[in-house]
Amino acid sequence: MKYDHTLPGDSSLQPGEARCPGPTPQDLLARDGDNTPEALREENYFFHGDSDIPWSRYTSQVFFDAEIEHMWSKTWQWACREEHIPEIGDYSVYDVGPYSIIVIRDGADSIKAFANSCPHRAMQLCEAGSAGSGKQFIRCPFHGMSWNLDGSLREMTCRWDFPHVDEDNFRLTEVLVDTWAGFVFININLEAEPLHEYLEVLPRHFEDWGLENRFISLHTEKILPGNWKMVQEGFLEAFHVLATHPEGLHTSSWANTQYDIFGKHVTRFLQNLSSGNQQEGRSEAEIFESLGYKPEDLPAGVTARQQHADNLRTSLGAKMNVDLSDVSNSIMLDSIEYHLFPNAFFFPGITIPLIYRFRPLTVDSCIHEILLLQPVPDNGVRPKPASVVKLGVDDSYTTVPGFPLAHVLDQDTDNFKRQLAGVKASLKGAQTLGNYQEVRIRRFHQTLDEFLDQPHLI
Repeated sequence: MKYDHTLPGDSSLQPGEARCPGPTPQDLLARDGDNTPEALREENYFFHGDSDIPWSRYTSQVFFDAEIEHMWSKTWQWACREEHIPEIGDYSVYDVGPYSIIVIRDGADSIKAFANSCPHRAMQLCEAGSAGSGKQFIRCPFHGMSWNLDGSLREMTCRWDFPHVDEDNFRLTEVLVDTWAGFVFININLEAEPLHEYLEVLPRHFEDWGLENRFISLHTEKILPGNWKMVQEGFLEAFHVLATHPEGLHTSSWANTQYDIFGKHVTRFLQNLSSGNQQEGRSEAEIFESLGYKPEDLPAGVTARQQHADNLRTSLGAKMNVDLSDVSNSIMLDSIEYHLFPNAFFFPGITIPLIYRFRPLTVDSCIHEILLLQPVPDNGVRPKPASVVKLGVDDSYTTVPGFPLAHVLDQDTDNFKRQLAGVKASLKGAQTLGNYQEVRIRRFHQTLDEFLDQPHLI
């Protein structure tokens, strides 16, 4: 079927005001008639411009180096989950670019973060990307000097040879650390704004979604071919569903997705699923069949979306040992994706419980991490977080046991090798974005320029 979502010319429309015909996400949430969270009823879009974005922002080593120096060193980034470091002495190392940070629990209610570098001769104190438990102190493997978990000097090898060293100034180099929703964040910039300010609407929107009461049921780390921005931007819009995920067209309102800009750090899309493509005019029974059911099993007067949500409340609730009876249809079913600048994605949903993180490796490669956050069982017993499954560029997500969205992620990541080649082959030299569906990409670059102080580049 050909999908034509063009609108007749309307001179009264201002830039960014055009929308795909058909019911909006807000129309469908109103039709649900359930306890849809107030946060999902909010809308916040405005036109952000329509100039092309140069591909040099993705291919230039100079630009990449500027990001490392001026942006990655000044932004809040989640380094690990609190469940990774539940006991005193537990630690996790977060690496991005040349920066390496040790996050360690030094008290029952205290977490510290330090540069992973010895103050003596800069030896890496812990292996990059490592994690562990039971540390009584942090010891340098080069000369044996050690520090207490709070960063204070514990022992200096051959102390007699360092009469010029003031112990108070020979602590581990501390960086900012704070927590939100079960995530531990770090910031290398000691003058940065507090985390709760940087998060903008996230604490308010997520206050009833309980990410802190979830556990990591699956964790993957995959190397992808492409600049970290280019790869990340593949997940900032639902526009690509038409060609990349065609099997989802019958049940996704992809072209009617809502896009919100809540501030310079936080954006969102809200894509209704299990509701049918509003342009097709398919019956509820046909939509129900597309969801994998027998059409005759749909009760009279009940929408396919409602019945699907009810079925999942029962089946997933039993499987997870959690009560999902009060969870709204939207939280049960929809793809609700918040992005926190620069590199984190948070989905509050039950069937789409994804958390993403993107980190640069080189100009042309990056790491994409995926966490599935499942509600802690009602018995209160929190399972241990899943171990990281590492995947190479050519490894399929279908090789990961129990990954329900593996084929979808494979479709997404299969695009990037060809896109990278296309970027380098481009004679046009820039990308042209849609005013509405790709506004989050434009907002991302505008925020990036604030850190780089290069507004002329967009």
